Amino acid sequence: MNDSEALQTATVHIRNIGGIDERTVRLEPGVTVLTGRNATNRTSFLRALMGACGSDAVSLKGDADEGSVELELDGRTYTRILSRENGAVATDGTPYLQDTTTADRFAFLLGSNEARRAVVAERDLHDVIMAPVDTDAIEAEIERLQNRRKKVEQRLDSLDSLEADRRSLESKRDDLEAEIEDLEAERDDLEAEIEAEDRTVEAQRENQAALDEVLSDLQSARSDLETVRFRLQSERESVESLREERSELQSELDSFETEEVDRGEANDRIESIRSRIESLNSTISELQTIVQYTEDVLEGKADLVEDSLGAVGDGSVTDQLVSSETITCWTCGTEVDRDQIRGTTDRLREVRDEQREERAELRRELDELERSMRAAEQAQRDRRKLRDKLQRLEDELDRRTGQIESLTDQREELAERVESLEADASDLRGQAEGDLIELHTELNEVEFTLDRTRDNLASVHDDLDALDDRFDEREELELEREQVNVELESARTRIRSLTTAAVEAFNEEMETVLDLLAYDNIERVWLEQVERRVREGRRKVEKTQFELHIVRASDSGAVYEDSIDHLSESEREVVGLVFALAGYLVHEVYEEVPFMLLDSVEAIDAERIAALVDHFEQYPTFLVAALLPEDAEALDASYRRVTWGPDVTPAA
Repeated sequence: MNDSEALQTATVHIRNIGGIDERTVRLEPGVTVLTGRNATNRTSFLRALMGACGSDAVSLKGDADEGSVELELDGRTYTRILSRENGAVATDGTPYLQDTTTADRFAFLLGSNEARRAVVAERDLHDVIMAPVDTDAIEAEIERLQNRRKKVEQRLDSLDSLEADRRSLESKRDDLEAEIEDLEAERDDLEAEIEAEDRTVEAQRENQAALDEVLSDLQSARSDLETVRFRLQSERESVESLREERSELQSELDSFETEEVDRGEANDRIESIRSRIESLNSTISELQTIVQYTEDVLEGKADLVEDSLGAVGDGSVTDQLVSSETITCWTCGTEVDRDQIRGTTDRLREVRDEQREERAELRRELDELERSMRAAEQAQRDRRKLRDKLQRLEDELDRRTGQIESLTDQREELAERVESLEADASDLRGQAEGDLIELHTELNEVEFTLDRTRDNLASVHDDLDALDDRFDEREELELEREQVNVELESARTRIRSLTTAAVEAFNEEMETVLDLLAYDNIERVWLEQVERRVREGRRKVEKTQFELHIVRASDSGAVYEDSIDHLSESEREVVGLVFALAGYLVHEVYEEVPFMLLDSVEAIDAERIAALVDHFEQYPTFLVAALLPEDAEALDASYRRVTWGPDVTPAA
């Protein structure tokens, strides 16, 4: 404790909580020992204090409609109000802690403590240990990185054909360059022939002006004809491509699989599941209250039976309940065997666990139904998009088919005009001029083809440049994927490091606590981290689990490993307490929670209880231990005693 803590006192005002009507208790810093017999409401006081800190373990007195607990600490008042509404208990107020997960598991060490019970019941300890460790941010980061990597890989998949595309374009480029080289050579040869032929016919030309005009018109008409032919070929190729795309889309549409979901039936089932979950929540809460209360009665820590039945015979009811093998049923007032009550309690606990499992299964079914409905809606949208795209293709096909018909008519008209102009030119020229015209015609065709080929080559170069940009994009995506993988592994490593560190710390602190207890037959208690495939919903996943191992020593001194299920009930209780106390040290609960509460430690002898209290006294501001008088005698005389009975007063 630091100097400021040494000045603190805590005052607890209780009204209608557990088995307490109304009491006020003042706690001094350090160790406070609540001494008294069982069934004197010591546990009710501890739970009231837990309630003031924010725990849900507090309960309303059975015959009251409203109760409250107030905690005055360090000049501030913290409250917890419980009220009965429509058969259920509601809570309100401003408790000391906003979140009591860590305190409930590792500071409030009553018999029903979750950490202690998890060991006794042989449950997986991973969630118990890791609950106080803040891994939510890391888990969210892992999910974000996984989604980011998935998107990057999808984009990389779309770029897988780049190498093949580049090889195809480079081959096309080489072919076009070779074709251009051949066309340029052919053009040069034709120009040379035309120059020679010009000299031959220069002297014999007559009607030169008319012939020049016809030749000019002929050249223009032939050029127009070639342009129309090229456009016609392009349109036909486009139509063929559109038809192939239409066929692919139609096939995709025909093969489109949609998950048939009856929305009305699904919605009805969802409402039914939600209603059932609400019903299960209520039933589970009621069963938990009954089981908790029954456990308290069996342990002699609840006074409601005494309050409801009154005194019977010469001895007190409490003495009869504690000392005899039978117990007075608090519902009918008859004597029943304690084992029968325990059996009934175990069955109620099994029913509660079965209903929890049913609730978990219903929640998984609810998630699956909602996922199926979302998938069906998405499938409908995708199918509608395909139909819209198919319709746009049909419209484009109609337009291009009409364009082909128009270009075909133009081609026929131009062909007739070329034929007519060639006839006119033939009438105006001699044989030499006819050869010259043929040469010019060939030259025009070569130059036209050369221009088209150069245009195609330029287009290929543009495509290659665009492809290089996409290669750059792929390299960037590959670098991004590598970086995401590094970050993902780093996040997973942080999770593993936190988990490993928690296990190592627990093993170290459990060894510390066991050394304090100094049991001859328990050498060591340690945790092992294992990875197992477990079912979650409809799939199996890898999940980290913690297994508890016991190392024992035989009477001959031989050391061997044992499992928790081979321990006696009292040994399990001891190991459960050791585990919970180790958690208190590992998670440094004393930094946030000023109280440490000890109860139900009868499985440990008085000297060992004293050793534990002496060791842990240094950590919390207030250590409150509920002990039987004979156990309390072994504790240091300087510790403050509170004798707990009909009235709460400091011990003399």
